[in-house]
Amino acid sequence: MSTLLSDLKDVEGFWYVATPYSKYAAGIEGAAREAARATAWLMKGGVPCFSPICHTHAIATEGGIDPLDHAFWMPVDEPMMDAAVGLVVVMMDGWQESYGVNVEIEMFMCACKPVHFLDWPGEPT
Repeated sequence: MSTLLSDLKDVEGFWYVATPYSKYAAGIEGAAREAARATAWLMKGGVPCFSPICHTHAIATEGGIDPLDHAFWMPVDEPMMDAAVGLVVVMMDGWQESYGVNVEIEMFMCACKPVHFLDWPGEPT
């Protein structure tokens, strides 16, 4: 089941956007670009959201931090997950195999926060 853009608007707070990274076929650079496209599409549609990949990819690559170190990045992302109203999983290639996306889904479900799945690639209608 895929979420409609209208389901994500008009919330008090922001949505956390989960996208695959290390399991993305085009590599982590491609994953960061596609995450940015999906997050921009959501934002242009009036959805308040935060993408950890968009936020941390450049920080990792420019700051000399291992971008694939889950032990480092999960504690960085946890405060944002705690603050988010729910999760939007962008169903890019590799999302089902992604360790990080699966951990994020589990964390939001355990917190009894809504989890929405967004069809992708490209801008859905």
